Amino acid sequence: MPNTLHTLSEKANHREIPDAAIAMLDADGMVVGWTDTAQRLVGYSAGEVVGRSVSVVLPFAQSALRSGEFAEQCRARGGWSGITAVRHRDGRTLNVSLQISQLWGQGGAVRWLVCGTDMAALSSVASTGSVRESILTRTPVGVVVRDRELRCTWVNDAMALLDGIPCDRRLGRCLTDVLPRVEAEALEVVMRQVLDSGLPAVHEYRAWPPTEKRREHVFAASLFCLQDTDGQALGVCALTVDVTGSQRARERLAILSEASTRIGSTLDVMQTSQELADLAVPLLADYAAVDLADSVPLGEELARIGPAGGRRPVLRRAGVASIHPGIPESPWARGEPVLVQRPSPWAGVLSSGRSYLEPVLDAGPGTWLDQDPARARTSREHGMHSGMIVPIRARRAVLGVASFVRTEEAVPFQEDDLLLAEELVTRAALALDNARQYAREHAAALTLQRTLLPGRLRDSAAVETAACYLPAAADTGVGGDWFDVIPLPSARVALVVGDVVGHGINAAATMGSLRTAVRTLAAMDLPPDELLTHLDDAVQRLTEDAEDADDHNPLPAVGATCLYAVYDPVTRRCTMARAGHPPRPRSSTRTARSPSPTCPPGPPSAPGWSLSRPWN
Repeated sequence: MPNTLHTLSEKANHREIPDAAIAMLDADGMVVGWTDTAQRLVGYSAGEVVGRSVSVVLPFAQSALRSGEFAEQCRARGGWSGITAVRHRDGRTLNVSLQISQLWGQGGAVRWLVCGTDMAALSSVASTGSVRESILTRTPVGVVVRDRELRCTWVNDAMALLDGIPCDRRLGRCLTDVLPRVEAEALEVVMRQVLDSGLPAVHEYRAWPPTEKRREHVFAASLFCLQDTDGQALGVCALTVDVTGSQRARERLAILSEASTRIGSTLDVMQTSQELADLAVPLLADYAAVDLADSVPLGEELARIGPAGGRRPVLRRAGVASIHPGIPESPWARGEPVLVQRPSPWAGVLSSGRSYLEPVLDAGPGTWLDQDPARARTSREHGMHSGMIVPIRARRAVLGVASFVRTEEAVPFQEDDLLLAEELVTRAALALDNARQYAREHAAALTLQRTLLPGRLRDSAAVETAACYLPAAADTGVGGDWFDVIPLPSARVALVVGDVVGHGINAAATMGSLRTAVRTLAAMDLPPDELLTHLDDAVQRLTEDAEDADDHNPLPAVGATCLYAVYDPVTRRCTMARAGHPPRPRSSTRTARSPSPTCPPGPPSAPGWSLSRPWN
């Protein structure tokens, strides 16, 4: 490749490429390559600086580069970085963050690549380019220059630090000789596009450095077309940085963002558990299972599991997902009890409350898998090679465990994967605890309501009775509905149906108070309209109590509707009154064996109209 390299194409979208100024120098500090970004930084065009000493813009550079000590430092450290003064064409002095990389070519030839960014611009504009971020953080930037056939002609030492490939194995070779074939071919396609169009580009690719035994890395290569004075493409310059950490951070934020919308959509512990498993697969794991303590779906208090509690773990599979149809990895379906053997990682997590990570599952002699032949066989059959178990904790109690396994994904779980899993489980645990408390309150309200309602209805000489209570909707919780049959003197009978506003324990408790009040008033043998008037007074007193309640524990507002009917089998008359229903355009009706009597409603919590008419 000729020594003189000229400008990059100006057609690039500068949001997509780093805005660092780039120049190439020969071993004596003479400028042999220049870019438009360099011209924008210092004001000199390529024609004004190419072939001249770099001291035109970097006063210190000429003597520094000729210094053997400086060159040795650059070689030992993979280059040089720092903030230095740069001379602008109009005479101004700029403070620029520089990275100088020593490039090696065939036969030990040397070149220098200079990357610079204006510190004033950095202080006012957020850093987004990977190369610019590397300049700020002093992370290594690998530099590779390739000819039109994409053979490596120049490379710096930092590139070997990034991907573990030494310079002598790279020089004179194509990408397919040093990178995994799929990644190399994809990168070559982008490089040829840069050569053909002259437009810079950024391409991310994955590789597993030979020195890295635990996981692959993600690299971002900023690609530039190098041109001569006639505008002809001479080759491609690739500035490469390791973005594994930032890439995984972006992926983690994306997963957590999705978790906020997908986990906890209902107050159902089984559904929330399944949402956690569905989110984890395939974003984090190839197979995931959520097992809850047997008492969680019922909303019961959790007993301590472990040596101190002395209880054998009793879990139930609440959620499970897999990349494979039919979920062959799971021996238990949703809702089935899960066997937790001792010793095992699951038992250890439940007793300690701490997460468990096994990057490489070991079934060797003496290991827990060796002592559990059934699980060992399942692991081998489905290629389970890496696993994590995370406790589901809430209010200092362990609700259960979430298990994550990799089968098809070759990269084992790492510590940052465990951190992500713990964050997901923490979010799910909050939703599960809310659902558990809801289930507990619902069960308590249902129990209270059943206790307050008549155990059975007794027939009398006047009527034969039957009743059935069906909530309007299961998701609205237990309400304050009640019914009653009250014997009265002279063989008469009172029939009562009522409804307290609201749901839950408070509504059920209020219902109990009003039912008791109705039975007490009925014992006074009051007419229906007078009884409802006294019942309205009771409702008013309950409302006043709610208003006077402590601010930190306010009682809900009280409201109710009630229908009270008295049937006399001797006169065959039914007298009834209703109060509490909002007025309607048309009156409600009731049908018996004769034309139905109307019962115009009154306002909420106020006496209604009473009506007396023969019941044939």
